[in-house]
Amino acid sequence: MNALEQHEGEYRARQIRLGTWIAVGVILIGAVRVQLDWQGGPLLVALIGCAAVAQGGLALLPWPRLVFKPWLPRALVAWWLANLAVLLGFTAYDVAALAIYPAGVTLILASTAALASERAVIGIGAVSLAGYVSLVLTRDRPVTGTLAALTLALMAGVMWFCARTASNRRRLDTARLSAERRIEALLENSSDAVIAVLPGGGVTYVSPSVRSVLGYEQAFVTSDLLMDITHPDFLPTVMEWWLSVANGPPGSSARVESRVRRADGAWIYADVIGTNRLDDPSLEAAVISIRDITERKELEEELTRQAFADSLTGMPNRALFRDRLEHAIARNGRGGGRVTLLLVDLDDFKLVNDSLGHNAGDQLIATTALRLHQQLRAADTLARLGGDEFAILVEDINELEAMDLGDRLLAAIRRPLRLGNREVVCSASIGVATAKGGDGEDGPDPGELLRNADLAMYAAKAAGRDRYALFDPAMYADILREADDRAELEQALANDEFAVHYQPIVDLPTSRLIGVEALVRWEHPVRGLVGPNAFIPLAESTGLIVPLGRWVLRQACEQLARWCEEFPTAERIRMNVNLSARQFQHEGLVEEVGQILAETGINPHQVVLEITESLLMQDTDSTIETLGRLKRLGVRLAIDDFGTGYSSLSYLKRFPVDILKIDRSFVDGIDTEHGDATLAEAVVQLGRALQLQTVAEGIETQEQWSTLQDLGCEFGQGYLFARPGAAEAISTILGDAKPE
Repeated sequence: MNALEQHEGEYRARQIRLGTWIAVGVILIGAVRVQLDWQGGPLLVALIGCAAVAQGGLALLPWPRLVFKPWLPRALVAWWLANLAVLLGFTAYDVAALAIYPAGVTLILASTAALASERAVIGIGAVSLAGYVSLVLTRDRPVTGTLAALTLALMAGVMWFCARTASNRRRLDTARLSAERRIEALLENSSDAVIAVLPGGGVTYVSPSVRSVLGYEQAFVTSDLLMDITHPDFLPTVMEWWLSVANGPPGSSARVESRVRRADGAWIYADVIGTNRLDDPSLEAAVISIRDITERKELEEELTRQAFADSLTGMPNRALFRDRLEHAIARNGRGGGRVTLLLVDLDDFKLVNDSLGHNAGDQLIATTALRLHQQLRAADTLARLGGDEFAILVEDINELEAMDLGDRLLAAIRRPLRLGNREVVCSASIGVATAKGGDGEDGPDPGELLRNADLAMYAAKAAGRDRYALFDPAMYADILREADDRAELEQALANDEFAVHYQPIVDLPTSRLIGVEALVRWEHPVRGLVGPNAFIPLAESTGLIVPLGRWVLRQACEQLARWCEEFPTAERIRMNVNLSARQFQHEGLVEEVGQILAETGINPHQVVLEITESLLMQDTDSTIETLGRLKRLGVRLAIDDFGTGYSSLSYLKRFPVDILKIDRSFVDGIDTEHGDATLAEAVVQLGRALQLQTVAEGIETQEQWSTLQDLGCEFGQGYLFARPGAAEAISTILGDAKPE
């Protein structure tokens, strides 16, 4: 059964079940009528209920398998007539139920129209009309002629509509069958030659397209011919393929590529697909599809050739270079020789592309390739790995000779080059890695040697460019350590190993708690409590500071919300949270802050976001816009470590900040060095002039506290008042505080 036949079978099964359930519903309505208005007892209602159950049981039959049975149309007509007879008998017995008859007939005709022919609909409709006439004529209570005529007209209209529906459905089925035949014709004339082959030999069908694919007439195609035109080199593979198709499970397919001789003697590549259709009564054969793929195979061969050569320079590319490197390592592994790999990367190549155009960049690459090649021996391999990166494979040279080669390569690249109407001088960074053939059990690993040379090349760039660097194992150790630290930091974030500690900020004249600064700590499972200096720089460089900072802000705001619920005095304190440069540049910062404020329900004015002075000087217009959006959320802004950056007063007036935090480096010597006191006083006076609050950090002695008060500083924090601690310590302070 094809897909269209299966779909039609499912449709018919649904319609039969629908008609069955409609009949069940009508019977149950009749049961209600009998129970309420007839004089019949429970036995009669039970009999009607059994009839409904019997009708419902019909819906449970496996109709998708029965709908195509030849006896089904006659059985359905009998079923509809039986339902009509039951309806007629019910209406004849119930003198008050004459109005039910047309509605029941309408349901029966609708079911008939969905499944039967136009003639069947008209026949059943005519019987239903005759039944209604008999009901009208035999009624004890006469029915008015007008009502009877209108009802007959309505029933006739329903019959006509259902008959037209059945007719339209039949036309649709005819159109579908026509479309199937048209599709079959198109398949027969496709670019594939389709052949039906019997398992024991013999051909039962050949599509006309065999003439265009193989050049043979349909009558000449036999199973023996198919074997004869197969190339001898492919014959064993084709025979194995044929056995797998013929002996495979029904419906299974197998594919093979072969060379086939056309009728004109030309050899072509063919893609052959065989499908086992032995279980299909209409076929009982294996269907073979043959497609000419000669052009595709020739293109693949050309692409294979191009896959190992760089299109711009004609040199080996990365794939071919890797293959030659593996062979060189294997060759030197047997003799204990040395393999040296040099990676050459042009410095600032992007500037040439951006300023002079890609044509100039291509010219630079081609010229550099030529200059590098001139410095090498015939046995050496020069490859372009991509972009402005080259690789050189050299065998049997020592470290001094490798260094000398590096100097020559750098000198060749430095020679002036005219690109268009400009003379350009370029430089390069070269990484050198060497391995002996006997290193390791099977010799050095090619990937490891490439990685070592790459690390050395980046070391040369870090050291100032225009130089070479020899690989040192310490380079790898540094990379591994950084990777391990990043992985550990990611794991810590996933395992919720971080905690937020809080350091009080106090009013200097009264020592009253006016706020706290949220400070993140790492509760390391091995090293214990780790301070921020040990992991914040890594988090900043890797970008993990963004999710970590978001977590800290959420934890701090949730803690502030809990304090406000527990202690009335907490409503006057503020929560300071640091924003890193990476966080501040994050595109969704303002939305994330707004979401956290909304979810925690705290007063935005209690939140102070601290931003470093140096960050404010980056992309000033964009910075001012972001600060303005944050201010519109209702939070306050503080400049952290003020005095250590390079901001000017004109810029400071433009920033919508509220607080200046005096860096602890000014506080450390404030009681001993006149200069530090002067700087701190200048910051305080600046804050007053700009109507900004001032907070001194790092207060550790009574003298520092006293001096800062004399200078007019309003607030402060430091070990003199409290070290950063868990939230419980702040809760104790809030619990002891007296409401104002």
